[in-house]
Amino acid sequence: MLNIALPKGRLGDQVYELLDGIGYDCRDIYLDNRRLVFENEQTGVRYFLVKPSDVAIYVEHGAADVGIVGKDILLESAADVYELLDLHIGKCRVCVAGKQDFREDTGRRLRVATKFVNIAKGYYAALNREIEIIKLNGSIELAPILGLSDVIVDIVESGATLRENNLRVISEIVPISARYIANKAAYKFKQAEVATMLTKLAAKLPQA
Repeated sequence: MLNIALPKGRLGDQVYELLDGIGYDCRDIYLDNRRLVFENEQTGVRYFLVKPSDVAIYVEHGAADVGIVGKDILLESAADVYELLDLHIGKCRVCVAGKQDFREDTGRRLRVATKFVNIAKGYYAALNREIEIIKLNGSIELAPILGLSDVIVDIVESGATLRENNLRVISEIVPISARYIANKAAYKFKQAEVATMLTKLAAKLPQA
């Protein structure tokens, strides 16, 4: 069995549709139940449904052989895995955003609210900008509105949530999309299975 960690939620739905389209189906995954493990002996795959931010952890520590995860998670966690392929789905951006009338005061530390602590630190370190990180896990957009922070570092897809809350993108840090990753040991000992999936995924992608 090739053990595959998949993210729950909307990205997970796109990922499973992609895998189903290249012959790695597991019909029970479509059922409305609370199961977290699905396997198909005929296709030789076992899927684990996990929180998106945990996919890289399961792969890094060998609980899963391969996984599909957002680039934002890889950057934030610095997981020790092989990043094999950009799948060009789940596209979005990690951005700095703030209130429409935000004007930066370079004479003091910038207060940055985010759940992407490492990405934010790396970005501002490269700018030699002194910051104060305020770690949040949800409703990041509230922070500048309520004066908790000057700006936020967060995922932006369409920008609709920012506009609805009178916020704007100040700068883009990095584009994000889903990546096919592999555990380093599995890449060696299950090389044929990992490589077969990689080849099929690559063939399914739009040609440049």
